Amino acid sequence: MDKRQIKTRRAIFRAFSRLLEKQSFEQITVQAIIDEAEIGRSTFYAHFETKDELLQVMCADIFEHIFNSSLPQEQEMAALEGRQALELKLGHLLYHLRERKSELKGLLKSESGNLFMRHLCQHLRAMFARYRDEFNTAVPEDYLLHHLAGSFAETVRWWIAEDTAHTPEEVAGFYLAVTEKHNTAMRIIGACPIQCTRCRFY
Repeated sequence: MDKRQIKTRRAIFRAFSRLLEKQSFEQITVQAIIDEAEIGRSTFYAHFETKDELLQVMCADIFEHIFNSSLPQEQEMAALEGRQALELKLGHLLYHLRERKSELKGLLKSESGNLFMRHLCQHLRAMFARYRDEFNTAVPEDYLLHHLAGSFAETVRWWIAEDTAHTPEEVAGFYLAVTEKHNTAMRIIGACPIQCTRCRFY
């Protein structure tokens, strides 16, 4: 892709993002995107066949940026291990998401939110796999990663949709506090010597 094509694609992304700040995905038409980006119809279709394809590519672009770029505070991660490193990593992801909060609110308030959440969970599973030892090891890995990714993705949805004043660090701390408490309960249940009914179904 040459520089002109990259510039055009970015213009389309920016136009789409501005529209998402004001309207739901379903309300936005291809013509509205074309008008907002100030491009011709043929130019739009040279890049995307439909607005659904545009949405998929933009989600992929968002997560490529979020999961593969770094922030200054991440330099501290080299000196950290375990839970501290994970907490910093989650805070970093939330900082990047906050930068795009306006457009993400537009994505999440409509059916397009399902696509966003699916992409987010895929990336989160890969990330949490690197911190596998920080969580309960008595459950199947596939279930654990599914649970961690899904619960953090829902934390992101809550944080963005509710528009709370909580900082990325606070939200990362909330998530880990709940997860840590759950792990403690699981360890206690697993250690029960008499396998009572309450423990089996706790």
